[in-house]
Amino acid sequence: MITTRFAPSPTGHIHVGNLRTALMNFLIARKSGGTFILRLDDTDRERSKQEYADGIMRDLEWLGLTWDRVERQSLRLDRYAEAADQLRAAHRFYECFETPTELDLKRKKLLNMGRPPVYDRAALHLSEAERNARRATLPGYWRFLLDQERIEWTDGILGPISIDAASVSDPVLIKADGQVLYTLASSVDDIDMGVSDIVRGSDHVTNTATQIQIIKALGGTPPRFAHHSLLTGPKGEELSKRLGTLSLRDLRAAGVEPAALLSLMARLGTSQPVELFTSIDDLVAGFDLSTFGSAPTKFDEADLFPLTQKYLQSLPLSDVAPQITALGVPTDLAAAFWNVTRGNITTLADLAPWWALIQNGTTPVVLPEDQDFITTAMALLPAHPFGPDSWATWTSAVKETTGRKGRGLFLPLRRALTGRDDGPEMAQLMPLLQSPPPRHAS
Repeated sequence: MITTRFAPSPTGHIHVGNLRTALMNFLIARKSGGTFILRLDDTDRERSKQEYADGIMRDLEWLGLTWDRVERQSLRLDRYAEAADQLRAAHRFYECFETPTELDLKRKKLLNMGRPPVYDRAALHLSEAERNARRATLPGYWRFLLDQERIEWTDGILGPISIDAASVSDPVLIKADGQVLYTLASSVDDIDMGVSDIVRGSDHVTNTATQIQIIKALGGTPPRFAHHSLLTGPKGEELSKRLGTLSLRDLRAAGVEPAALLSLMARLGTSQPVELFTSIDDLVAGFDLSTFGSAPTKFDEADLFPLTQKYLQSLPLSDVAPQITALGVPTDLAAAFWNVTRGNITTLADLAPWWALIQNGTTPVVLPEDQDFITTAMALLPAHPFGPDSWATWTSAVKETTGRKGRGLFLPLRRALTGRDDGPEMAQLMPLLQSPPPRHAS
C-alpha cells in the first residue's frame, strides 16, 4: 500500500515550489490507489498560524488536490518525547550547550582552515559536572549521533545517492527552548503513519541522509525517496527570492485556472511536452515520476496564461454562467455573449470590459487620417438595434461610397465601434451592442 504525504509548515502561503512537491506526492498516491496525507508541520509555535493552515487547505481544494486525512504535528508532541527518550536510551541522542555565537566561531575557524564546517562533537566529551554547570546558566539542545558511515539509497529521480555521514554535522533535533525540529518529528511521523514514498526538493538530500539513520535508529524502515529539481526563473535565475510573489493565492487572484497550473507543473522538468489536462483523472493517468530530470527547472508564470486561455475557451456556458450572471448579462444574452467573447479572453476577468463595451458602448478611436472616412461611414450606419447582417450591409455601403477595402476599410470601422484594434468577429459582436454609437464619432 503506497502512502505519501505533503507536509507544509503553516508559516506562510503555498507557492509554486511547494505545489510541485504536493502534486507529485498526490499523483503517486492516486495512481496507485493509495493514501495521500496532508500533514501540517506546525511545531514552530511562534510562526505557525491557523490562518496559514486554512490557506493551505483552501489552495489545495481550489486545485482539486484532495487529501485522505489531515495530521498536525502540534498534537503529537508526547509521541516525539517518547522517540527522544528511545534515542537517549540507545545512546544516539546527546545534549549540547554551545551558543549560536560559539557555533558560528567554530564554523568560521573550520572554513578558514579549508575544512568542512562539521560540528566537532565537543559536547560528547563533557563530564556530568560540566553538563550540570552549563545547565545552570543556559538550557541545552539535543543532537542525533550519526553513525559515521556512508548513507546510500536509490533515489526515484536522482538515481544512486551516497553521502558520507562524517561530512555532515550531527543534526539538532530539539532546540534549547524545547521545540521539536522537523527532522525528528517527520521521521517519527513517517514511521507511525506508514509513509512509503516521499517526493521533495533536491535541497533536502542531506536531510534525507540523516533521516534514514534516524528512522532506522527508531526501528522503522525508510520510505522510498525521490528529490525533484528546484525551480529557477525563465532565464535560469534563482527563483527562491521571488517565491513570495508566486503564491497560489496570488496566481488565483491573477486569474490563473487550476487546470492550467496543474498541467504545467505536472510536466515541468520532464522531456514530455506540456499539454492541457482538464480533469484530475487525466492528470493522474499521464503522470510518470521516471520522466523527471535532475537539472534545474525553469518556471515562467507567463506560461500559465496561454494554458488558462485554452482551458477557458473549451468551457461550455454552464461552467461560466455564474461569472457571466454576476456581470449583469441578461439570461437571454448569456449564450451569445459567451460565444462571442470566449475566444478573446485570457482570464475570466477579461469578460468585464467586453460586457461594459456591449452594454454602454465606448469612446471611438479615430486616427487623424481617418476622420473624413469615419464621418462618411457613420452616416451610412444601419439603424439600431443591429441584426446579424448589419456589419455586412454597413461595410458594403461604406466600401462602395469611399472605395476603401481590406484592412483600410475594416480596421477604422472596428476602432470606431469598439475603440480597439482587435476582438471578436464584428458580424457577431455588432448585434449584441445594446446602444447605438454616436453618429459623429471623433
